[in-house]
Formats: sequence, C-alpha cells, structure tokens
Amino acid sequence: MITQRTTGRRKQAVAAAAVVAALLSTAACGGGNDDDGGSKSGAAGFDAANNKVAQADLAKKGGELKFAGAQDADSWDTTRGYYGMAWNFMRYYSRQLVTNKAEPGAKGAEITPDLASKTAEISDDGKTYTYTLRDGVTWEDGKPITSKDVKYGIERVWAQDVLSGGPIYLQQVLDPKAEYKGPYKDTSKDKLGLKAIETPDDKTIVFKLPEANADFEEMLALTSASPVRQDKDTKSKYGLRPFSSGPYKFESYTPNKKLVLVRNENWKVSSDPVRKAYPDKISLTLFTNANDMDQRLINGDYDLDINQTGMSPQGRTTALKQHKGNLDNPVSGYIRYAVFPQTVKPFDNIHCRKAVILGADHESLQTARGGPVAGGDIGTNMLPPTVPGSEGQKYDPYELAGANKKGNVAKAKEELKACGQPNGFSTTIAVRNNKPVEVATAESLQASLKKIGVKVEIDQYDGAQTTGIIGAPDNVKKKGYGIIIMGWGPDFPTVQGYGLPLWDSSYILESGNNNFAMIKDKTIDGLFDSYVKELDDTKKTGIATEINHKVMEGGYYLPFVFEKFVNWRSSRLANVYTTDGYSGQYDFVNLGLKK
Repeated sequence: MITQRTTGRRKQAVAAAAVVAALLSTAACGGGNDDDGGSKSGAAGFDAANNKVAQADLAKKGGELKFAGAQDADSWDTTRGYYGMAWNFMRYYSRQLVTNKAEPGAKGAEITPDLASKTAEISDDGKTYTYTLRDGVTWEDGKPITSKDVKYGIERVWAQDVLSGGPIYLQQVLDPKAEYKGPYKDTSKDKLGLKAIETPDDKTIVFKLPEANADFEEMLALTSASPVRQDKDTKSKYGLRPFSSGPYKFESYTPNKKLVLVRNENWKVSSDPVRKAYPDKISLTLFTNANDMDQRLINGDYDLDINQTGMSPQGRTTALKQHKGNLDNPVSGYIRYAVFPQTVKPFDNIHCRKAVILGADHESLQTARGGPVAGGDIGTNMLPPTVPGSEGQKYDPYELAGANKKGNVAKAKEELKACGQPNGFSTTIAVRNNKPVEVATAESLQASLKKIGVKVEIDQYDGAQTTGIIGAPDNVKKKGYGIIIMGWGPDFPTVQGYGLPLWDSSYILESGNNNFAMIKDKTIDGLFDSYVKELDDTKKTGIATEINHKVMEGGYYLPFVFEKFVNWRSSRLANVYTTDGYSGQYDFVNLGLKK
C-alpha cells in the first residue's frame, strides 16, 4: 500500500532527529499534563482509541466532521486511488460487494458483506465466487445498483491507459493472459465485457477465476471493486466528481484545497449494515504546511489528519507535552528497512549481507526513525504485526532487539571473513532525497558500519523518480546500490497483499520493480503458489509464517522498525478507533461528533 508523500512535505531537521526522539520518549512516558487520561477538555486519554473504541456511545446525528490534510489523494476515483487514506475515506461515497468490518484492531481487517447479502458462495475448488445483491441498494439519484454496475466498475481496472495508478490485483487474477481490452476498447459484437464476470440477472454476479486465489475476496473489498454506473462514467475526470453509492455524495471539490461531502438522501440505512452515517457534512481542508495544519488541529479547528502518517515533529512534541489525551500511538502496518540487491557485489554473498545486519546499531536506527514512540519498535523480521502469520518481535533470528541491538562488531567481522572480505568493503546506500527521516536512517547506518570496516557512500536520489532509479534493476547494478532504504505496507492484510511484489521472482520487473533484493528462491515461490490455492485460514497463516522465515534466513533485509505513528483526534470525536483494515489508521467510516 502506498502512503501519501506527506513526509516529504513535513520538513524536519535531520540533525535534530535524536533530540526529537529523546523529547518524544520523555513526553510519552511523562504524566503531568491535564489530558493524559481524559479530562476537563473532553479528551479520551492517551491511546484510548488504539485498537479499541473511544467515546463509544456518544456519537450524535448531525454536525460537520472536519478533516485536515497536508496532501490530497492521488485520485478520488475508486479505480485509480492507491493511497491508504483514500481507500479509507472512499467508504463514505462508495460501496463494494464486501468490505472491512467497522471494528477496532484485528477485527477491522476481517471481511463482511456490504452490497452483497452475504459473503461469497465458493465452488469449483475455489474458482467460482457467487454473490447476490441485497435489497434496497441505490445510487445517489435513487436508481438501483445492479450487478452490471459492479461488473462495469471492476472492468474499468483494465483501462490502464486512461485510469492508471490503482491496484490491478483483479486484472491479474481474473484475466492473467490480458485478453480483455477494457470497457473503453471493447470491440466485441456482443459487448458482454469481461468473460470472467457473469451477471445472469440484476441481483446476481458470478466470478469465474482461471485459477483459485485464496485472497480473492480481499481483492473485492478494495475500492477498485466499487460499482460505477456506465452513464455516469466521465473516464479520466471521474475522480473530480464520483457518483455515490454510499451515504455521502460530493457537494464540491477543488483539488489540493477543499473537498465537501453532504448526505446522499437516497441512501438507506436499512440497506447498509456497515455505515452509521453520523455527520450531516464531511469536509477536507488541505494545507501546504504540515506544521500549520498540526497547530490548527491542536487549536480545535479540525478533528483529525486525513493523511494518518503521524504529526510533524514540531506538532507532536507540543501535543505530547500538553495534549497527550488527544493522541494515539498505533502500529502502522508498515515496516521500514534496508534491502540488499544480490546483483551488486558483494551482496550476492549471504555472509556479506549478514555482516551488515549484525554490524548495524539497531537502537541508533530506531532513534533516527523517531524513537520508540514516533518511529516504532525495533524491527526483527519482515512480516508486519497486522498480517496473519506475523510473530512480531518474538521472531528475532538475528537478535536485533536483543543481544545485538547496539550492533555486534565481533560477529559481523566473522561474517566478513566468511564472505571473503575480512577487511570490509565499500558500497553505496540509495535513499530518497524528499524523506529526511530516511536520510537520517542512512547516516545512522553509515556510522555504525564504519566500525566493521564497511565504507558507505550515501546517494540521495529524486524521490519522485523511484520507479526508474531503484525500481530499475539495471540502474541499481550500474550505480552500485548495495543497500536501498525503503518501506512497505500491505495492500490488504495477508502475506500475498504484502510480500508477493517484494519476494516472488515473477514480480521482478525491468522498471517499477519492488523485489529490490532480486530474490529468486524456488522455495519462496513455491510457498506463494501453495498460499494462493489454500482456502483454510489456519494453513494460510502457517504458510505466511514460513515465507517470512525463509526471507529472513536469506539475509536479504535489515528491518529498522515496525512503524508507529503519533496521531491526533479532537476532543469532539466519538466512536473513534484504529483498525488493522487500514494499517493502523483511524477507521473513518463511522466517526461521529459527541452529543
């Protein structure tokens, strides 16, 4: 999943990273402020909404819910959006056959019926999924939502020349040979569209997969599976004014400035088991300066930050000292890490990779990321805590959070001998220039590796050009990028939704590559093949754990942190909680204002 590029806007002094982390640690542990446990200001208390519901029974009907943001969505078109916060917000005006449960923590990652009357009837050894639409589901003009509308909305994913940017899992699973040309180029005489989706009547939709995929229903819960009515499809302009199937509709939108949603009078609460639709109005105001935005949040002018990537250092330091009861510190679902391309010598040798893993000072890396509060717990493996199969810090094969947390020079030098580089070697770290916290991380790694004789140069590249720089294996090899600093979060909370683009050999691309380590491991590929065919949840979890172990045993990654954020919620908010369904963000869909 893509995080908004908010961090780049939130300019923070690299040199001050350690100071900020120390302040955060002190503030987070401190008592002393009025809002710590919920108080006269009406704040619910520190971490009161972290995987649990704060102000649970206090939501009223009515009022204006006010979002602020330092970055607009990549697109409000349900087919094109790929920012996690956009998927979260889209549930106000779009519905899917199934969606994430509106519940805190791990429950929020579970699938529940939405437009469909129940979850799929699965047959044909996991290759056929059948749904029936529930009664009373309508568009904003009162016309019924039909199975053909759902099919058409999904078919738009094939129009990548016009509607690029969003996830394409459905395209890969339903049409792996890329035979369908998309709704705008369909020249077939019958105009029946994608053959893998059948609509025998207006209430029934049947998906016929060429091969079974255990996460198919997770893919249908993404907003890219939202219905779109063909007569309302404005193609590339649809993101400016999507046609609503949910409880709210667009009133006005000025990109990068303001978005206002108002009630959809034709939405029926009786047709929607997920959405409560408490506010009368939902607004988003966009700022060019994150510090200004954070101050306005603290002042009470807005209720929460739509971007959900944590407060800026200045804002969070003030908030932790003076308004701690308005803050939550969730695990984000993202892992920040260094990865070692095997095409760049000497990282083709596992012992050289292990030397860097063991030689790094993991406490220093955590501090560079923002410390235990704003950065996260020391990362010990590559499966996020929000993904089934994760063992969290319990699985720590290199003792990164234990005996080796400050780095182990002696063991690192043993690995250097084993890889034929007893005196160390030279390499280059590639890091995005618009991510100050990543630059700080690179400098921390550079300093600790010097102690084991590994000399590191840091190459800061244009973060907007990631696809053609670190995403192009030939360029990585040419530039000698032995270490790449990156981060990743799940598109949906499974090992496939997280790890397939990172670790499966079939996902190595000439451009836009994410398998930076260039992993070509038949065992890992085979485990993914087994996973997508396995329908038993317990067995799927076991396979996910095994994949993570194989990745860590290969020494391809140095995880920095299981990322955490410090997020603000106003004292006006009710029914507020974080959810694993959206990687530790607040679940927007049923937020309300207090009575």
